[in-house]
Amino acid sequence: MRSVVIARQKKLGRKTVIVLPVLYPRELLTAMGVHAVELWGPPGPPRSPAAGRLQGYVCAVARNALAFLASGGGRDADAAIFPHTCDSIQGLATLAPDFGGWEKPAYRYLHPKGEDRPAARKFVRSELERLAGELARLTGRPLELPRLSEAISLHAEIDRLRRELLSRRPFLPLSDAALYRLLRRGEYLWPGDHLEELACAARGIRDDRVRHGVPLMVSGYVPEPMSVFDCLEAAGAFVAADDYAAVGRRIALSPPPAEGDPLDRLSGMHFRMPPCPTRTSDTGARMEYLLSLFRRSGAAGVVLHVPKFCEPENFDVPAVFRTFADAGAPVLVLESELEAELSAQSATRLEAFVESLKFKGPSR
Repeated sequence: MRSVVIARQKKLGRKTVIVLPVLYPRELLTAMGVHAVELWGPPGPPRSPAAGRLQGYVCAVARNALAFLASGGGRDADAAIFPHTCDSIQGLATLAPDFGGWEKPAYRYLHPKGEDRPAARKFVRSELERLAGELARLTGRPLELPRLSEAISLHAEIDRLRRELLSRRPFLPLSDAALYRLLRRGEYLWPGDHLEELACAARGIRDDRVRHGVPLMVSGYVPEPMSVFDCLEAAGAFVAADDYAAVGRRIALSPPPAEGDPLDRLSGMHFRMPPCPTRTSDTGARMEYLLSLFRRSGAAGVVLHVPKFCEPENFDVPAVFRTFADAGAPVLVLESELEAELSAQSATRLEAFVESLKFKGPSR
């Protein structure tokens, strides 16, 4: 499917750039006519021996991405962007060209760690200007600020619809698997095409509740394997609140200002995202956010779906446990290694967790 989308975009004269997780300036790429295709692994066993160039205790997202690039999996792309999500992904910007066989441009995107402050905003703007210059050399056209303003509005509307679909989950007649397939199509579709799909789905939101069963909050890095949703549905549960880095944590909590310098507006968007350990957000602020999300959704329990060896995600696990234990909310930690399918052991643990919640009311 992705190769078909890439071919279609190339016919329209757009360059394609592979983007590693998590946070990158989508609006900037759209404004410059660059088609972003995100690389979350991919799931399953590594596609080349190049994964062995990373230590065995490095997360599967980084190991599989290196193997994918080394095997020629990105041959249709024109460049790759490596955000500073963690040391492993940032390091791939060097490892992929030096050892992984990646011969096309490799760009870095560094975003600040921590809270909003003038120096951080200045840093973001300088990174945006630097990346815009690199993309201009790739595409042959400079950044035009009116186009950036249009792209900011486009992605703000995408965020609004994604937020609506997730927040009104009980009234949406889609299975979790279908909803997440839709939301994750934004990882490779042209934004305008994704917007049309989201708007179509939002028109299906009902006034009456159509999703029943045990409501859960999910938190983690990326919803892989996607069969986790089939397992939840079979067990009689559904996702009532989302805190995946790949999904909910990338939806801005508030829209950007309607006016002002587009680069300044885009710089500020970084600080409108939900708290995330990949940006070393204040732990206390993140726990407050998670509790608020949990209570608004009426969830009965929490599933922490984290990749093995993912340091940012795992650093917060003890704090999440303490926070929700104090709130009287059960928590299940589901560790994965980016498998192609959910293991029988994990499926059994999910089923048992849901079963234990069926006779309990939502925690408050």
